Amino acid sequence: MTIDERWFERGEDMKERVSAGGVVVRVERGLALTALVRELHPSGEEYDGYVLPKGRVEPGEEIAATALREIAEETGLTEVHRLADLATLERRSYELDLWSINHYGLYITEQIEGTILDTKHHHGMAWFALDELPPMFWPDEREMLTWERNHIYGQVIAYQNPGRRKP
Repeated sequence: MTIDERWFERGEDMKERVSAGGVVVRVERGLALTALVRELHPSGEEYDGYVLPKGRVEPGEEIAATALREIAEETGLTEVHRLADLATLERRSYELDLWSINHYGLYITEQIEGTILDTKHHHGMAWFALDELPPMFWPDEREMLTWERNHIYGQVIAYQNPGRRKP
């Protein structure tokens, strides 16, 4: 399936779904690598390309808690540290029936792998350099990684050099 402009046009009286997730980065040999996941649609069909880990905010759950839970469920990464907010992307759900408001934070980790907890919907996680991203299912996620690249690098450098951070 090809994602086209239909996914980015909000229909009248469309119900909203709020989701949260993150861009998880680790540094290897000076490169910022980001964790991307392979996702299965509930029908069992594999999405064509990688996605960022994210999922629905449960009733009473804070966005930051949702992001950590979804990252753990979809990537297996549990030793992550939040660096900053990144972006909020809005689009229709895969089925085109809900308006999805997706909040993304930036996280850093030294963890290389973990056990994916949501194996019903996610079957793989891999690390990719921000400058060499693979095909991604959601074009807005790829665009966000591109336009936030300098912010991501700046946050990672500041985290690695705490003495140089501005108060």
